[in-house]
Amino acid sequence: MAGFYRTRAAWLIFFTAGFIPLVYILVVAFQGSLGAEPAKALVEYLGEVAILLLLLVLSLTPLRRISVLSGLNRFRRMLGLFVFFYALLHLSAYALLLVDWQNFVEDLYSRLYVTAGFVAFVILLLLALTSPQVMVRRLGRRWKPLHRMVYLAVCVALIHVFWQVRSDYTEVAFYALIALVLLSFRLSYFKKRVFGVWRP
Repeated sequence: MAGFYRTRAAWLIFFTAGFIPLVYILVVAFQGSLGAEPAKALVEYLGEVAILLLLLVLSLTPLRRISVLSGLNRFRRMLGLFVFFYALLHLSAYALLLVDWQNFVEDLYSRLYVTAGFVAFVILLLLALTSPQVMVRRLGRRWKPLHRMVYLAVCVALIHVFWQVRSDYTEVAFYALIALVLLSFRLSYFKKRVFGVWRP
């Protein structure tokens, strides 16, 4: 099974799967099934996909302990780029469909949830720009500390969702619980590395 993750077929399967959420929402939109506020539904859907994929990125580290799933880590960069892709679609849909660009700029400093979302997007943009191998080589030892900002992106993205919600906090609580569990794995890992107990 480990060898499968190294094949071109595996790369093609995961790459194609990354577009399934986009194809799905386009089909639903074409059918006119987005509800009374289709633009809002589209923006929220794209944001949810971005957050779920971001949580999936964080899950790759603990999943490495499961031998049959350890090969998934090879697709971390691809998955991270899909996170940015859907975050970009989310931001663009908000700016183009819900408000115009002038109002969007005003929202950046007048609405805290928009500010938080934009901060998360800027972090994801920075990570996407520095994900190619050429940037890994150029940054050297600075690359890993830089890409640990993904944890900050998760926290800010959750704050973005929390500040946006007005009544039902079930969804954001679900996301936060998953993030807390995944971040606890990372905290445990770092503590073991610091105190020399970790054995890979």
